[in-house]
Order: sequence, then structure tokens, then C-alpha cells
Amino acid sequence: MSQIPGAEKKMVAGILAILLGSLGIHKFYLGMQKEGLIMLLITLVGGIVTCGAAAGVMSVIGIVEGIIYLTKSDEEFVNLYINQKKGWF
Repeated sequence: MSQIPGAEKKMVAGILAILLGSLGIHKFYLGMQKEGLIMLLITLVGGIVTCGAAAGVMSVIGIVEGIIYLTKSDEEFVNLYINQKKGWF
């Protein structure tokens, strides 16, 4: 069975998104530095300003993205997040 190049990142990106999603680690892992930095800054700076509410929102976004990554087929995942670099959801 031939593995689709890039499909090996799906599981790691999904788990990172679920566990460390508020920090944008999954975005950095997929090569999306701008989106990862946005999530990281919102969590850190916004979390301080909003007493953690912004970090909570980023955590929910991370969990949702992780579930989306893991439920996509390998072909869909590679096309959207590796080839097209779709940044959000």
C-alpha cells in the first residue's frame, strides 16, 4: 500500500492540536508559522488581558481543529493542510 506523502503528519498534527492547540504547536508543525504565531500570541497576551478567557477560546479551536484533522481522509488532509496550507478549520 502506497503512503501519500504528507499523510504521516495527520496523526501527530491532530494530537498536537488536541493537547497543545491553544499554543498553536500544530500550526507550526504543519509549516503555518503565521497562524501558529497568531494562536500563540492570542493565548499568551490575550490570556493575560482577559484573565484566561482568550486561552480557553484558543483551546477549543485547537480541539476542534484536531478532531477535523483526524477525521479527514489522508488525501483530503494532504490536499488541504499540506498542499494548500489552509490555515483555519
